[in-house]
Amino acid sequence: MRIHTLLFSLTALISPAAFATGTGDCPQGAVRFHLSPIAPLPGDLLHIKAVSVQTPVTRLELVNQDGTIKVLKSVVRGGPPFSLTTELSHKTGDLVTLRAYRDDQEIGCLRLDESGPLSETEGGWSAEMEAYYSSWVEQLFDASVDEELNFRSLEPVLRDPERNFLFNHLGSHEDERLPATPDCADLPYFLRSYFAWKTGLPISYRSCDRGSSQRPPRCGPAIFDDRFMRGRTGQSGFIQFSRKLNDTVHSGSARTALEDNATDFYPVALDRNSLWPGTVFADPYGHTLIIAKWVHPENGRPGLLLAADAQPDNSVTRKRFWEGNFLFADIQGAGPGFKAFRPVRVEDGHLVQPSNRELSATSTGVSFSDEQLHMNSDEFYAAMAKAINPGGLDPVTAYEDKLAALTEQVATRNIAIQNAERYFRQHPGSVISMPNGAAIFQTTGPWEDYASPSRDMRLLIALKTLEQLPDQIRNHPDLFRMHSSNTADAVHELQDLHHQKLAETRFQYTQTGGQMMTLPLSTLFARREALETGYNPNDCPEIRWGADPGSEELSACQRRAPAEQRQRMEQYRSWFRNTQRPAH
Repeated sequence: MRIHTLLFSLTALISPAAFATGTGDCPQGAVRFHLSPIAPLPGDLLHIKAVSVQTPVTRLELVNQDGTIKVLKSVVRGGPPFSLTTELSHKTGDLVTLRAYRDDQEIGCLRLDESGPLSETEGGWSAEMEAYYSSWVEQLFDASVDEELNFRSLEPVLRDPERNFLFNHLGSHEDERLPATPDCADLPYFLRSYFAWKTGLPISYRSCDRGSSQRPPRCGPAIFDDRFMRGRTGQSGFIQFSRKLNDTVHSGSARTALEDNATDFYPVALDRNSLWPGTVFADPYGHTLIIAKWVHPENGRPGLLLAADAQPDNSVTRKRFWEGNFLFADIQGAGPGFKAFRPVRVEDGHLVQPSNRELSATSTGVSFSDEQLHMNSDEFYAAMAKAINPGGLDPVTAYEDKLAALTEQVATRNIAIQNAERYFRQHPGSVISMPNGAAIFQTTGPWEDYASPSRDMRLLIALKTLEQLPDQIRNHPDLFRMHSSNTADAVHELQDLHHQKLAETRFQYTQTGGQMMTLPLSTLFARREALETGYNPNDCPEIRWGADPGSEELSACQRRAPAEQRQRMEQYRSWFRNTQRPAH
């Protein structure tokens, strides 16, 4: 694609000093500074994000004209990439300097004045802009480890100035009433294009087929779009682009073969330096998640990898990495795993994308890796365990971590079922049509929004994963810090702990009348057979949670799926019992 307009970076096109190289005695160094909004008015809060690809940023100082220094109260995140976010009140005519430090070492500075330096773009999605994007995604879904993040859609996330560094960045109230309801397949593309819209970057996407049981999806040539590079685009322009994008991409777009060059994504290595926030995980069956935050192990607390995903009902949640949420399988019909967006560069006035070979010697921050190409699921999860907890976990801590992940998964399932109940309260007497065969996992309309076959299969896998942790200790003792004299003793202790925790741990779900039912977790394990057909939204919550026939618990039930649908669910039961989706 030929670029006919003069291309400038964020600095030149949009914001003086928003992305500067520093001048004179104020070199920007290892840090890039990003400011929002692009044209602050006197008295506005100026949001500042200092980002570094490789160097931690631990402190930001404001140096006034008279030489006085103020340490700015900041939030430190990452890395890599590393970032620091703060804010200050904007005053027209202020001549101040921002100085970034790693501990006591200055690693970059930026002089703020009324004009600011201008710099020509050097290629669109550079390593620095990829790091900025990563930091922006991390801030969007940031919260304490113990806090459960559940949003009805992406809209409240983007409309929260504390989360969205680019909120009202263009100064036109462009985020007010902005529709933002992507599902899991659209979420990565929506976030990528939203960031490009606000920062003046090019965007690309491809039209792909859905593949088959014998091969992964294949895509056509890249569709390049430079509209955000030509100047500020209003909300209507972004909405128009989003509709075109959503009509093109789908759940197969991220499942392309790992070695394929004609793709929107490319695979990366399974290590902390490569798995930046914003990296996409594509499972073999079409679900996608986006890395949101790394939590390092410390003080006996295990490390965590947290990710955001969207559901067909448009809800957005944050989930931890584990086998119950991240499905990996070496199958012919998909190229699953962790992948980064293939960057868009400007070369000789054209928009281009690098091949996998070019990305192997990266200048974009994260290089191409074929590490995942020949992995089976056991090897994949072992590699991720080492990446998240390099020193290993003792078996008890590992079990408790997976138990916590399971209880989170159960809680989000309850929210999904309640979304379906809300639909039926708004549409009394209605019946949601059920697709045939494998289409129950991939369709459109109310079934996609409120049925839960994919979620329930992940739940059944999660139950199996917790139960089989002793086998993992036998197979991969190197992933664990053993306190017992031998592996057999550790396995025996863990089996005893499992039975104890199943009796002690409680979960809750919301019944038909709105009352909460509290049950021991052992009940959920005992009801696995019922959960194999618990995904139909035409059934009441009690049925979907496996209440025993004739029990007092089931007496609140007021709705059943049609007999014809129940008969077909029995035919499909083996998919869930074997936790293996059928070929599409």
